[in-house]
Amino acid sequence: MAWEYSDKTKQLFMDAIHGKPGTHLGEVENPDGVGVHGSIACGDALHFSFRVRRNEEDPAKDVIVEAKYLTFGCTSAIAASEALCHLVEDGELTPIEALQIKNGDIVRFLEGLPKQKIHCSVMGEEALTAAVFDWAQKRGVDLKKLGHDLHEDEMEEGRIVCQCFSLGEPYIRRKIKELNLRTISDISDAIKAGGACTTCHHTPGGLQDLLDEEWGQNSRKLKIVPKVAKVEGSDQGTPASPYQFSKRVEKVIEECVKPILKRDGGAVEIIDIKDKLVYCHLTGACKKCIYAGVTTEEVVEKTLRDMVDEEIKVIRV
Repeated sequence: MAWEYSDKTKQLFMDAIHGKPGTHLGEVENPDGVGVHGSIACGDALHFSFRVRRNEEDPAKDVIVEAKYLTFGCTSAIAASEALCHLVEDGELTPIEALQIKNGDIVRFLEGLPKQKIHCSVMGEEALTAAVFDWAQKRGVDLKKLGHDLHEDEMEEGRIVCQCFSLGEPYIRRKIKELNLRTISDISDAIKAGGACTTCHHTPGGLQDLLDEEWGQNSRKLKIVPKVAKVEGSDQGTPASPYQFSKRVEKVIEECVKPILKRDGGAVEIIDIKDKLVYCHLTGACKKCIYAGVTTEEVVEKTLRDMVDEEIKVIRV
């Protein structure tokens, strides 16, 4: 299915991948704070960095003047990262003030996100928090004394609940409370836990047990089957024709995938489309790159799944 993004989300994404002035894709040189959340091996990942204008008398009054990000994710991950940078820079915030930015602020800036993509805004909030903690350590600012929880229990080795995304019990418990997550589906949408193999859903000590411990067993809800989303060029709930489907794939490849690959001297050509199988050929620098398989899966296939149909499978030939 094709996600229904707001016009603002789509514009931020397109501006970012085309490197337009005022966008923030990249890494701050000699950053004062760096934070990482997510994992490339698991899917979405965000590297957030910022630079401050230092206050020599009181480090707590440093002001963030530049913010950038590197993300290995989808349309919403890029747009959410752009939104985060705008919120930080435009607000002329101190790092401590920036801790007040929550995932809901990012969603509002984007004028909404599909429910299944909320985790991208959460990823931004967590990366920002990690970057501020990094700045505080470098500048000798005691965040605990200022009333900010460092969540040190999440840094220690503990029980991993979701093996696919390496998410531990303390982190999942905290997000269940903070985001008022009531169902397994809510958890997967917000932080991705349980969104892959589903083994952790009902295993002892798994996601449902954590929900029951927080909200009680009476909070359990039946799984809701999502409605078929509208596909561009078709009526609501009506599948696109093979021609419409192929044109949609071609458009996304031209406007979204190729600009990303071009930055590294690479390109991609569509060889054939059969049902939801897209056969492609990497060219340029991507052709002999040792990461060609990762590029096919995490850039080409992921973008097509995100913007055209989540069941698309890309085969490199």
